[in-house]
Amino acid sequence: MPEISRFYGITIYMLFSDHNPPHIHVKYQEYESSIDIPDGIIHGKIPRRALRLIFEWIDLHKDELLENWKLMELRKPLNSIEPLK
Repeated sequence: MPEISRFYGITIYMLFSDHNPPHIHVKYQEYESSIDIPDGIIHGKIPRRALRLIFEWIDLHKDELLENWKLMELRKPLNSIEPLK
């Protein structure tokens, strides 16, 4: 599970064995969820405060995330994405 970013205790990663729609996996404390990149649908639970930070990060890096999704489908190495500051 390649980690693509980490900030404020939040870890963002993608799985090479994943399926559409394009999405990210998120770990924060004891919570795990996935979030669809195009429409922001959340699968799982994550605290609202962390979710706000994640959505801010997704908005800043949506193009990079979708590019990583294409790389993942081709089984190529994923690019790290700058953390939220």
